Amino acid sequence: MEITVIASSSMDGGIGRWDLKTGNEQLRFKQCASPAHGLTAVGEKFIAASQLHSASGSSGSIFFWSWNKPQVEVKSFPVESITALVANSEGTYIVGGGASGDIFLWEVATGKLLKKWHAHYTSVTCLVFSGDGSFLVSGSQDGSLRVWSLIRLFDDQQRHQQQERTLYEHKFDEHTMTVTDIVIDYGACNALLVSASRDNTCKVWSLSQGKLLRSIIFPSEINALALDPGGSVFYAGAEDSNIYIGALNSSSDYYATEALGSVSDTRKPITCLAYCTDGNLLISGSEDGVICVWDTRSNKPVRTFTFGHGKGPVNNIQVVRKTIVGNSNKSQSSWRRNVVSSLPPPPLEKYERKGDDAMDGIVIVDPPPFANDVPVYSSYHSAGLIQEQVREIQQQGSAATEIEMESLKLEYKKSIQMNDQWQKNYEDLLQVVMEVELNGGSN
Repeated sequence: MEITVIASSSMDGGIGRWDLKTGNEQLRFKQCASPAHGLTAVGEKFIAASQLHSASGSSGSIFFWSWNKPQVEVKSFPVESITALVANSEGTYIVGGGASGDIFLWEVATGKLLKKWHAHYTSVTCLVFSGDGSFLVSGSQDGSLRVWSLIRLFDDQQRHQQQERTLYEHKFDEHTMTVTDIVIDYGACNALLVSASRDNTCKVWSLSQGKLLRSIIFPSEINALALDPGGSVFYAGAEDSNIYIGALNSSSDYYATEALGSVSDTRKPITCLAYCTDGNLLISGSEDGVICVWDTRSNKPVRTFTFGHGKGPVNNIQVVRKTIVGNSNKSQSSWRRNVVSSLPPPPLEKYERKGDDAMDGIVIVDPPPFANDVPVYSSYHSAGLIQEQVREIQQQGSAATEIEMESLKLEYKKSIQMNDQWQKNYEDLLQVVMEVELNGGSN
């Protein structure tokens, strides 16, 4: 497993890629000036970033780079400026939040715009997927957060029956200023969210209960968050150059003053954070272009390296784990999964398709006998992607056909497992509701 750090800047300094263990820069991707939360790894093959400006004069642009090539591979031009960008963990979908408050969801392999909806009254500032990819959380310039169920968003029948403003699962409006960052733990529907804001607070939310659990007040504005996977603390990068430590499970609201320290002697604001579970390392970026790697056990810096020779701020950092495949004995399973995804993706579509064509990519799976009369909506490969696969298989020959069949069998198995997990979540939730009703009735 290769662990690397990618980082970008709002200045046109490209995207840097470093070896986390040594701090050596491996590659510089050209032509990138991205906003905060505008950089994302798309699976193990690509990097994508929204752009603050476009040479074509378009109002918005998203660029794709292949992992080992410095030049831009694909340029897309959405209908508006994309202020936040995120891909799911598999790299099958990419989501952009617009300056208008709209959110766009694309399928990467085909470039198809699957969904667009109005999420916030002002610009979207950050986006994050839940650990299992079933929920999307968005934050806005007006201080609001929204939690979106992807299954519900793809349920067109429900969309017609209700107004779009009710499509969110939860709305959180307790922040009084811009939401600057969001992190979510690995608890799926029982996860905890932490949000940061320019109002000097971080707030902890329950995804299952849909409510605020506690609020932590800091001495300075918080620009960035990172979550310790142990689930007890989070890290908050502040405008005063400190990285503060906040407790997730405090019994009440409190003031947080414990800090790791300042990243550099220049005392510039912390602009972004990322956490690496391998070695329990925290990676921070600052306004003066310094990237620092911290040992969270000793609370001391391990190494630093500079982005853009200190000429601009680091406003995005991501830790990317990449599978290493040897040249002489390649892993067939890894190759099978990437027969098509290794090719550059097509440009992202500007507009959502209508009518029958809009359902391409959404499969309605009939429920088992005696189950509820509610169809289960799941995302699968669209017809466009399947056609791409067919063309690729035809070029590869019979051996590739056999390999791809094995890959499809694995995908089918994963889909069945996901369906079983959703059924279990539903049954657990139903049990909780019944217990609440019974307890309420006994009182």
